[in-house]
Amino acid sequence: MAKAKRIKVRLVRSTNKCLAAHKACVRGLGLRRIGHTVEVQDTPAIRGLIGKVAYLLSVEG
Repeated sequence: MAKAKRIKVRLVRSTNKCLAAHKACVRGLGLRRIGHTVEVQDTPAIRGLIGKVAYLLSVEG
């Protein structure tokens, strides 16, 4: 079986004064604080979360 693709996502801006739904997306990605980086699977659902809060993130791929 092929290895699942992964994406590195880093939170580069604060979630202060963001919509509650956007804060939930950031938490759903597993990000906790500015500068925190996580590696997530490359799925359509994750891509949707990243797209919604792209203005807060840095993505490596």
